[in-house]
Amino acid sequence: MSETIINEAHDIVQKQGEAKEGNFRVLKLAGDASLRKYYRVFQSNTSYVLMLTEPFDPASFDFLLVQRHLEKCGVPVPGVVSVDGGKGAILLEDLSDRTMLHRLGELKGDELELFREALTLLNVFHSKTKVANAAVPGFKLAFDEEKLMWEVDFALEHLFGSYLKRKIPEKEFKAMRDSFVDICRRLAAEPRVFTHRDYHSRNIMLPPRGGMVCIDFQDARMGLRAYDLASILRDSYYQLSEEAVYELVDFYLELAGKDEKIDQAHFVKMFDLMSIQRNFKAIGSFTSFYGKRSDASYIRFVGNTFENIRRNLGKFPEYAKLRELLFHYYYF
Repeated sequence: MSETIINEAHDIVQKQGEAKEGNFRVLKLAGDASLRKYYRVFQSNTSYVLMLTEPFDPASFDFLLVQRHLEKCGVPVPGVVSVDGGKGAILLEDLSDRTMLHRLGELKGDELELFREALTLLNVFHSKTKVANAAVPGFKLAFDEEKLMWEVDFALEHLFGSYLKRKIPEKEFKAMRDSFVDICRRLAAEPRVFTHRDYHSRNIMLPPRGGMVCIDFQDARMGLRAYDLASILRDSYYQLSEEAVYELVDFYLELAGKDEKIDQAHFVKMFDLMSIQRNFKAIGSFTSFYGKRSDASYIRFVGNTFENIRRNLGKFPEYAKLRELLFHYYYF
């Protein structure tokens, strides 16, 4: 039955994008920042989500490998109903359209309770995936110095090149990059867990069945707990007060500290340092969408994200020059 649904839906998409045929309907959904395409498929009184990408081998496709591992570990993820690698199609459980970000926009009261729920889920993600799975490529990959600097270089290229079109003198560009190298070296020396890699309010779903479910986890790899924590607490899409951020960091540490001993003061310092790199990486993504495919829809998030970086750099006197240069070439 599920194979029939995936075939019919795929055929409709290939012919005309979306259609209604009796009790069978296919509607296009707004995509994420990737090149994957999503459709809601209605079959009588049941709905599914169809994800389309390039043809793939189901035995080695990252999304499926990570999804199976997380599901087995007890991490809430969307269920896979059917797969057709030749068509590049995966039929998924329909979690509805409600994200954590949507819910935050509706709240008139305490936002912290929603964040505590998201951090509880994040702790489940980190704690339940401690045992490496050789079948999952992400366990062999890490946010080492090279990878962290790759993200920084990508952001330098697209923020100052594609977007702002700044010509930075070689000496000053080197000073900026050298500071980032030092930051990434310090971060790379920290202990690692299996990280989601893009854990923020748009990638946390609130399905009708209740609870929270994380999505967009296919690029998971080994890294700092603080990488995921910075992604959600210093989210480009939703701004928390600094007081709330640190209250929530303490909440996460209480959860994580039940399994292992964590030096709170050191963790908070590395969290602030990680926030600088993680937010800069996000700016690189937003400005690359603009430079590579003329997609300006994420540019509105650059300003707040840059202010997060500038604010956190102020906590590290050793990076005063980096803060000065970034500020100068961003605003002037």
